[in-house]
Amino acid sequence: MASRRPPASTTSTSKSSPQKKAAAPAEPVTVPPKVTAEAVGTAAAPAPKKAASRAKRTVVARPAITEDVRRGMIAKAAYYRAEKRGFATGYEDEDWLAAEAEVDALLSADQRAPQ
Repeated sequence: MASRRPPASTTSTSKSSPQKKAAAPAEPVTVPPKVTAEAVGTAAAPAPKKAASRAKRTVVARPAITEDVRRGMIAKAAYYRAEKRGFATGYEDEDWLAAEAEVDALLSADQRAPQ
């Protein structure tokens, strides 16, 4: 580390006898406590996981899907199907029924997922 003292004057009155300065004590090098092996790029063994941390998982309540929300999801899916088809007429019922089956499958899969 650099010294914080200002540089000494280099001019001296006597050129025949150079001044000898006492060596300043070296400052100790410290490493901050948050520096880890991963931060400096060396491989380290992963820390063991605690069983208690796995047991304390937060249970999140799933939002209830109302009929209006379900109908909106079906309408949006049917619109995207019609858009993909180029909005050709005569397929509105097919689009709606396919979208309804798709949304119902997604909602039932969400209920079967582990909590």
